[in-house]
Amino acid sequence: MTRNAVIFLAPGFEELEALAPADVFRRAGLNVVLCAVLPSGDSSLMVPGAHGVRVQGDVRIEELVPADFQLAYLPGGMPGATNLAASAAVLEAVRTIRAAGTVCAICAAPIALDAAGLLDGVEYTCYPGFERHIKAGNYTGKFIQKSGSVLTACGPGAAVDFSLEILRFIGLGAMAGSLAEGMQLRR
Repeated sequence: MTRNAVIFLAPGFEELEALAPADVFRRAGLNVVLCAVLPSGDSSLMVPGAHGVRVQGDVRIEELVPADFQLAYLPGGMPGATNLAASAAVLEAVRTIRAAGTVCAICAAPIALDAAGLLDGVEYTCYPGFERHIKAGNYTGKFIQKSGSVLTACGPGAAVDFSLEILRFIGLGAMAGSLAEGMQLRR
């Protein structure tokens, strides 16, 4: 069964946190869609990252059909995370995907999960200090935190490990192990 994952890219996204999972997920055989979350009136698919790397999305948020996805991934970065949190379309999409699948956020992006109302009763982690901007949930400060169908991680340095942990969570543990070995990750 093909699994569909969407990675939301808003202006100011953290490049490492977006592109490492896109790479790892595609290596694992997931169908990965990069979703451009751009201001209305901007008809391009090019999204500028926090460090000047521009990435072309596959679809615009207005074209996304959230019910087609089993996994939503939100990278952090500033102002990328606040742009995600401010997008009603992103918030509705992650609510829809969580209802039948898994949502993941790293670094500052849990603020978008909070804005969507998805952290109520959930243990989460984020970039240290951003917990002050989150109203719901229980901040743990862990490197990676799993709580039900919500997975969170602390920052750019966790991006590859987080991607592999997501694969394990969705039942692709053997693939995660094989990728970690093939990518020469130290354990």
